[in-house]
Amino acid sequence: MPMPERGRPWPEIAAEMQASRAADLDWRHARHGAYVWYASDELEHVLREAFGMFLVENGLGIRVFPSLGRMEADVLESVAGLLGGDATTPGIFTSGGTESIFLAIAAMREWARATRHPAGPPVVVAPHSAHPALDKAAHYLGLVVRRVPVGPDYRADPAAIDAAIDEAVIGLYASAPSYSLGMVDPIVELGAIATARGLWLHVDACVGGILGPFVRELGYPVPPFGFDVPGVTSISADLHKSGFAAKPASTVLFRTADHREFARYTFDDWPSGTYTSLTFTGTRPGGAIAAAWAAFQFLGRQGYRELAAASMRARAAIESGLLAIPGVRIHGEPPLYAFAWAAEGVDMGSVARALAREGWVAGRTTSPEGIHVMATPIHERYAPEYVEAAHRAIAAARTGETSTSSRAAYN
Repeated sequence: MPMPERGRPWPEIAAEMQASRAADLDWRHARHGAYVWYASDELEHVLREAFGMFLVENGLGIRVFPSLGRMEADVLESVAGLLGGDATTPGIFTSGGTESIFLAIAAMREWARATRHPAGPPVVVAPHSAHPALDKAAHYLGLVVRRVPVGPDYRADPAAIDAAIDEAVIGLYASAPSYSLGMVDPIVELGAIATARGLWLHVDACVGGILGPFVRELGYPVPPFGFDVPGVTSISADLHKSGFAAKPASTVLFRTADHREFARYTFDDWPSGTYTSLTFTGTRPGGAIAAAWAAFQFLGRQGYRELAAASMRARAAIESGLLAIPGVRIHGEPPLYAFAWAAEGVDMGSVARALAREGWVAGRTTSPEGIHVMATPIHERYAPEYVEAAHRAIAAARTGETSTSSRAAYN
């Protein structure tokens, strides 16, 4: 629809916008395996109100909007505390995991230029499970990503990583957890390699960085992946994922202020003097900063522990139901709320399509074949429905029927 000659009344516009959502993902009924992190209507209200209060303010102008500067600093300090840092741990508030990873890799490159002087294109070594945002950053920054096979447990193989290092390598990349299978790489071992080799180690904790520490507090065996691990140089952690904040909001933290300065861009050869920025984006939505701060204040540590507990209960409910279906297995032993499953002797693409026909968004994994699940609190309530739909989808894939026609046989 082109721009109208004359403006339309808001009620008419709102009605049309609401109607246009009819075919959108039904996230309120947990039909998603990714994309949405929803905790409650109460938190959603807080996020909307907080974002709206600072809708016009620009996060680029922290000096003229000191309220945003204070909230941003509070959020970064809180995240640092979760990730083994403290009030002095420097960080950057970003637009999402891709920007956080981009800035970490950009800082890694500039650090290497200043300290290592690599010959030829710099190389980052990563397990095959690393998120594509790494390769995207490398593409724009003129780096090479050297992916190596993971171990039989689907985690980074420290020996393979170490064997892939040569003079061109400037850093390592690890996940906590990996997006596809939910595995936390052996960060302690990789940190030791980075220290011994004099390399930068970035930990992609975009999925696990905020809620993972609370899962550990509840007694689950979550491996260490923060700055308490020697050798970790930078960590990315999304606020709009397991922080349950409004989009777009993420963070990237650095071990020292000197490390963070390598992410800074400065330019002064233009009519307005010195331009300097730690982020890739220029203008930043002040509402995202305000909403993240409000989420932390509204939930508190106890609220996040409750979200962590609900997420892990949701995973357990889905997982136990799936494992009761003959031939279903979970890939590896993921420690958090993300995992992937598969059914033996079945084309998982067909299973995913059958699930989609019933309204369930099923993220695919290809190595190994499977379906990805990111369990959040809302999934706890709908776990039985997901398991039943998965059972029908598997039956449909095995018989070649549609999931709808196989529903009666299952029920």
